[in-house]
Amino acid sequence: MPDYPMSPLQGQMMDAPLLVSGIIEFAARHYGDGEIVSRRVEGDLHRYTWRDAAARSRQLANALDSLGIAMGDRVATLAWNGYRHLELYYGVSGSGAVLHTINPRLHSEQIAYIVNHADDQVLFFDLTFLPIVTALARICTGVKAWVALCDSAALPRDTGIDTLLCYEDLIGAQSDDYAWPQFDERSAASLCYTSGTTGNPKGALYSHRSTVLHAYASAMPNALNVASRDVVLPVVPMFHVNAWGLPYSVPLSGAKLVFPGPALDGRSLYDLFEGEGVTFSAGVPTVWLGLVNHVIEHGLAFSTFRRTVIGGSACPPALMDTLMDRFGIEVVHAWGMTEMSPLGTACTLNSAHQALSPEAQRAVLRKQGHAIYGVDMKIVDDAGTELAWDGVTYGHLLVKGPWVVSGYFREEGGNVLVDGWFPTGDVATIDADGYLAITDRSKDVIKSGGEWIGTIDLENVAMAHPAVLQAACIGVAHPKWDERPLLVVVRRPGMDVTRDALISWFDGKVARWWTPDDVVFADSLPVGGTGKIQKNRLRETYAQHRLPSAQDTET
Repeated sequence: MPDYPMSPLQGQMMDAPLLVSGIIEFAARHYGDGEIVSRRVEGDLHRYTWRDAAARSRQLANALDSLGIAMGDRVATLAWNGYRHLELYYGVSGSGAVLHTINPRLHSEQIAYIVNHADDQVLFFDLTFLPIVTALARICTGVKAWVALCDSAALPRDTGIDTLLCYEDLIGAQSDDYAWPQFDERSAASLCYTSGTTGNPKGALYSHRSTVLHAYASAMPNALNVASRDVVLPVVPMFHVNAWGLPYSVPLSGAKLVFPGPALDGRSLYDLFEGEGVTFSAGVPTVWLGLVNHVIEHGLAFSTFRRTVIGGSACPPALMDTLMDRFGIEVVHAWGMTEMSPLGTACTLNSAHQALSPEAQRAVLRKQGHAIYGVDMKIVDDAGTELAWDGVTYGHLLVKGPWVVSGYFREEGGNVLVDGWFPTGDVATIDADGYLAITDRSKDVIKSGGEWIGTIDLENVAMAHPAVLQAACIGVAHPKWDERPLLVVVRRPGMDVTRDALISWFDGKVARWWTPDDVVFADSLPVGGTGKIQKNRLRETYAQHRLPSAQDTET
């Protein structure tokens, strides 16, 4: 931590550490009757209040003490979005231990690596993930107890796990009389690992201070805009960067919280949205595609749903247009990453944009947006020289702020910053108003004849075609230009489009030299544990693909 100079005149304000436990107790005291609704793994709906959640979190903290969990010990979860998982968020971190949420969609080898690397002492899991846990128990011998998130009637038998415990029995034996400990706000609160698309996953270790500040900032009107009048359903998983901080910003705001559990298909989500009066949600584009397709196919409409935040990967303009124009839903494009807790930007219009035409406003909203307070950013060239904010010049994106990592958990080399800035691995532009537009990942950008081609723009154009369900663009070797764009497309069911028609579709929409050289059609695209398309796998699959333009060059 930097050693900042101290003024000879200090302020005369009360001093209290910013701790996660303060959030749940605030919700219990000031919004105690506010509702939390969860679709459980068991299939039913569970309802209780913020007051109940705080009490059971304190019971859990007592239970952790009984298991010998000490301050700083890592406690892992393999769980869906639900009330028991929420209790772990507060009972674990509030007691001084470290909540370690694990993404169950990762490869089994990666999960085992993460559990051992984090040195997890206890692992709590939903019964959905019992097969994963059974395999882990044989190779993750440092875990002292495995706790099934269920009652005793549902506890599985004959698992071969000697240290298997029942969650409801564990906390039911404890009192809710627990005084949350007070400690340095810079103490570790939670741990999230990256998806590990290249090399082993890396751990981002968040502090209580960073978590509370992130919750404050993300709830602001120009960010997620969470208020007590809202009914919030986080589709983004609690195992994916702490559900973008919503388990903290929602109780801080006193809103009603609705958890979808494992049922994330379009029909299940729609029924929950309508049944609980959801006004606000957040998730990745693939989830909204499934929900929108269900609503359109069945001639349905939304009665209360008014706003969504879309992040994780760029929102296709066609999806944004459908949500906004057909259903009247405000779409807030956002950007961030695991290393940023995760929120960095959110896209809402400022006062200067109000005079713009609807088309010009929509062009702004398609960007990733303006930095929220607490985050600073800049773009640089390959030599590290800062570039202009003109909306045209693009370079490597760097960020800094109080909820941005300075290094990875238990990694050799320590500090990963460049002159105090974190290199995001994204390529972007920033316009004169400070609005960020991600053009690509540094590893995905296509370098053609010494110039860069951003794949996201090409994918967005392709996704606007009515016959295209999904599209991904990758660079393929070219003997003259080094790389040229190849478009990989999944057609919509029952619809057809040819290679030539798709290539012609780009006419007038992008610079001519950006137009893909070829199109291939696939039944599906490979998707990773966080819902993002795995372009590294596409590059492997099509590494030997011969572009028509390359054949012309060779002859």
